[in-house]
Amino acid sequence: MLIAGPTASGKSALALALAEKLGGTIVNADSMQVYANLRVITARPSPEEEARVQHVLYGHVDEAENYSVGRWSLDVAEALAGVAAQGRVPILVGGTGLYFKALTEGLAAVPPVPAEIRSQVRARLAAEGVAPLYAELIERDPVTAHRLMPLDRVRIARALEVILATGRSLSEWHQQGMAPLIDPARAVKIFVNRERGDLVSRIDARFATMLQAGALDEVRALAARHLDPLLPAMKAHGVPWLVRHLDGEISLDEAAEGARMDTRRYAKRQVTWFRGQMKDWAAVAPDVSPDAIAAMLPP
Repeated sequence: MLIAGPTASGKSALALALAEKLGGTIVNADSMQVYANLRVITARPSPEEEARVQHVLYGHVDEAENYSVGRWSLDVAEALAGVAAQGRVPILVGGTGLYFKALTEGLAAVPPVPAEIRSQVRARLAAEGVAPLYAELIERDPVTAHRLMPLDRVRIARALEVILATGRSLSEWHQQGMAPLIDPARAVKIFVNRERGDLVSRIDARFATMLQAGALDEVRALAARHLDPLLPAMKAHGVPWLVRHLDGEISLDEAAEGARMDTRRYAKRQVTWFRGQMKDWAAVAPDVSPDAIAAMLPP
C-alpha cells in the first residue's frame, strides 16, 4: 500500500490507522524523515506513535551523509523483504515523489561518487559559484545540463560529480537502471490532499508546534557540527532559516515566517508533481475511512 501527499496533509495519521487495522508495518518514503537527530523539524512520527505499530527507515541516517534516492532504494528493498518475511502488510508513506517513482518505475543505476571528487566539486562551488560548473557541465553533458536550471546548485554539482567520477554522463546512466521494486498494478496507490487554505493553516500551526517541541534545539545541535550546507539534511524545511536566526542574522519570528513560506511553496510543488507524474493514483480526502482504503487491497 502506497500513501503519498503534501506535507501536513494527514497522510501519516492515515497510515497509522491502516497499520493498526491491517497488522501493517509503516515504511518511510520521506527523504527528510530518515535523519537520526531531526525528529521534530522533519515531523517524524513521535516515539508514542512508533510504539503503536512497527515503523522502519525512520531516523536511521546520520545528517553528515549525502543520502539519495539510490541509497533509499537499496534500503527499502531490504525493508520490504523483512516485512514480507514477517507476513505483515507494508504501508509506504511519505511526500517524496522520486522515492515512489523509483519504487514503481525503477531507477538509473548511477554508482556512488568517491568522497574526494564530491569534496573537490563542492569546494569549487563554494569558491567559484555555480556558473563555471554549469558551463563545464554544458561541455561535458549538454543533455543533462539543458534539463537543469542554470542556478540549480545541487543538481548541477551532482551531474558534474557523476561525469568526473565515472567518465559517463547522467544521460548515459539513465539509459540503464534498477528494476522497479514492486508491481504498481498490484499496489493500492492513494494521494491524500486537502483544500489549499486548510493545508496552509495546518502548515503554519505545525511549525509553531515544532518550535514549542524543541525544533530550535535540534537545529542548534546540527549547526554546531558545521556540515556542508549542500547536504540534504541542511536543507530540511526550516533548517536554513533557523540557522540564520542562530547566527544572529534574523529574529525568530522572521525565521519562522520564512520556514512557513518555504513549506507552503513546497507543498504546492508536491501537489503539482504528483498530479502530473502519477495520474493513476486515487485522490482521497484526509478523513477517508481506513475501512474504505483497506477494501482496495487485493484478496
